[in-house]
Amino acid sequence: MEEKDKKPSFGQVVLSTLAAAIGVQSNKNRERDFKGGSIKTYIAAGVIFTALFVIALILVVKTVLSNMG
Repeated sequence: MEEKDKKPSFGQVVLSTLAAAIGVQSNKNRERDFKGGSIKTYIAAGVIFTALFVIALILVVKTVLSNMG
């Protein structure tokens, strides 16, 4: 199996999801994701990341508001 045809590892999927969230991704990694990655894996990672991000925002807002008065 060639290097280009390998499936991305869990860590690579997480890093690609984070890179997509902030809008930066190297061309090499983007090609790896499209050639070897499963769409279901990236959708699941995106949904999980989005849920964690929203929960973190809610907690920050609640903490700030509770400390204001």
